Amino acid sequence: MIYDDIEEPDATSPETLREEYVADLAAIVETHGVESVADETGVDRATVEALADEESGVADELTLEDAAAISALADEAPPADAIVAEIRDTLLMGMTTAVLDVDTIAAEIDAEMDGKQVHQKVEGRSPMTLAEYATLHHFIASRQR
Repeated sequence: MIYDDIEEPDATSPETLREEYVADLAAIVETHGVESVADETGVDRATVEALADEESGVADELTLEDAAAISALADEAPPADAIVAEIRDTLLMGMTTAVLDVDTIAAEIDAEMDGKQVHQKVEGRSPMTLAEYATLHHFIASRQR
């Protein structure tokens, strides 16, 4: 799930994580149905349909909050706000453990973000897509050794 730790960052990539996150969300959509997921989460129906079809690029559009809302529909999953809080805590604690600052992250990840944007996204002051989360999560986890 999107809120799980990355156990072996060297054995995966941000792209693989994005695919796994989308596949996990697609399974939830399959279980609950597109209409039900859209109604229960408020996520746009077209986006939910794209998830169900595991369309490439859907992770570039889906926000972390929307992904958390869908994840919360899984059996025994925490509520969406708890998922988002857990994700943000994991990123911030990972940065602390790996002694990473936002400018270093921005300079080294393959994304068009500066340090300020990374900071805003990690703290939740700016929307983060599922793809951006996968990139940040993987990078931070790969530096925690």
